[in-house]
Amino acid sequence: MLMTESAFWKTKPLTALNHSEWESLCDGCGKCCVLKLEDEDTGCVHYTDVACTLLDGAHCRCKDYENRKIRVPDCIRLTPETLEQLPWMPETCAYRLIYEGKDLPPWHPLITGDADSTHKAGQSVAGKVVSEDDIDEEALPSRIKIW
Repeated sequence: MLMTESAFWKTKPLTALNHSEWESLCDGCGKCCVLKLEDEDTGCVHYTDVACTLLDGAHCRCKDYENRKIRVPDCIRLTPETLEQLPWMPETCAYRLIYEGKDLPPWHPLITGDADSTHKAGQSVAGKVVSEDDIDEEALPSRIKIW
């Protein structure tokens, strides 16, 4: 969608988006699919450079999106109803931004019309993550990264 078309994310609440609109909000950064550690004392969420087994680390897309919940039971299905329960979403996540009353970043594909703009802007984990299949869980604290 180019800026000349309707900016539905500015005119509709998240609960009113159709499936296509909802899915198009995802910028493809892959940050939501990296493993996170939560500090039990502070509640602070730390991102790692270790990706879910289903994340295609080169393109930041799920390898089995339709069956992800079956294959990875703790995968959270993001919906308008679950947004307030997900403090671990990246600060640049379009769903989070819209929920918080903010606008999309200038590099978002809905703004640029370029599906690769997130990667080109350096806002994705593409090429910067390893699969959880290759890392021991005990090593996760040493894999913390600021995205």
